[in-house]
Amino acid sequence: MVAEVVSAVCRLTGGETLVADVADAGPELGSIRSPRELRGLPEKIVRSIENAGLLVIGTPVYKGSYTGLLKHLFDLLHPEALAGKPVILTATGGSSLHGLVIEHQLRPLLSFFGAHTVPTAIYATDTDFKDYRLVSAAVSERIARSAREATRFLLAAPNSDVAETAIYRQIAAG
Repeated sequence: MVAEVVSAVCRLTGGETLVADVADAGPELGSIRSPRELRGLPEKIVRSIENAGLLVIGTPVYKGSYTGLLKHLFDLLHPEALAGKPVILTATGGSSLHGLVIEHQLRPLLSFFGAHTVPTAIYATDTDFKDYRLVSAAVSERIARSAREATRFLLAAPNSDVAETAIYRQIAAG
């Protein structure tokens, strides 16, 4: 689903994307105890997050929360690394009962970092997908709305030339 969000933003802005899945760096990332130990793929992911113009953060919901590896990644970021950055929040889960994870956990986490989360977040369940493809019109509309909100935020930023300088990156915990 995160890929659909990134594509929606890029259609509006012409921006570039970088996809980083923290699961790919799992064992290496999970063993890092401080930012000073960052090397290889985990360091590349952290630097990409810090340098991004906009973030799309997605996570599956496990046991009522975002993944521990995603939380560990955020523990390695400098507290001011995301200050002022626009962020689109997404999550997926097995039932609608976990939909508030975005509002009660992800949004406060990003607020701690001083990021600007766009008002429309996207939550989807297994029934919103068929053969791993998004089929829900309602979720697709939320994606389009969040992309418009993020684009308006970028256009309102001082010295912003979205078409040439905005870089969009996604972090998807798997």
